[in-house]
Amino acid sequence: KEFCGGDIVMKETESIIKVENLSKVFKLPHEKLSTVKQHFVNIFNPKSFEKFRALDDVSFEVKKGEFFGIIGANGSGKSTLLKILAGIYQPSSGKVVVNGSLSPFIELGVGFNPELTARENIYLNAAILGMSRKQTESKFDEIVKFSELENFLDQKLKNFSSGMQVRLAFSIAVQAQADILLVDEVLAVGDAAFQEKCLNLFRELKKQGKTIIFVSHALNIMEEFCDRVVYLKKGKLVTE
Repeated sequence: KEFCGGDIVMKETESIIKVENLSKVFKLPHEKLSTVKQHFVNIFNPKSFEKFRALDDVSFEVKKGEFFGIIGANGSGKSTLLKILAGIYQPSSGKVVVNGSLSPFIELGVGFNPELTARENIYLNAAILGMSRKQTESKFDEIVKFSELENFLDQKLKNFSSGMQVRLAFSIAVQAQADILLVDEVLAVGDAAFQEKCLNLFRELKKQGKTIIFVSHALNIMEEFCDRVVYLKKGKLVTE
């Protein structure tokens, strides 16, 4: 997939991901209108905005089979970058070429319906990730076993803790068999045992030659797993 100022086309490339001169600008309103009266009074007033450049002329390549890390302080643009790679955001300028399928694990609960049971959400989320019902059925037991939620399959997701939801979401994402796995701070939620299980899975995926884009503040994990790391600071790529 190629994202270029909103256009999307398929294109072959030597790298599995290629980012060229990527920028993302958000418009932040100066005035926040919270009541109906405020909206009515200001309906004919021109709106004023401030431009926030979340990413600024970022370029890098990821080779097939790399475990590629992205680090930076909060607000540096890491999650914005992952969302552009996943196709959730469109870039303001620049180009992204993705030569393969993606399995994003970026935000807790994206693609889940809190009114459905965990069982139903497995099928729903797997479909969003591109898995057929037959594929989901063949992987269902593995998903449940990894999440350790066997006793809660028929409970509505709205009754799950954040840790239980992240375990379920991650367990589905890693079964999607995509070429590229996008992971944003998955180890920040969940208990120590589940975090260690995730690390063991990362070790196995690394042996298999999977391509993983990994965002984390845990430098020890970055040091163990990542073949290369890029550092974002206020939206700019500082070093690679």
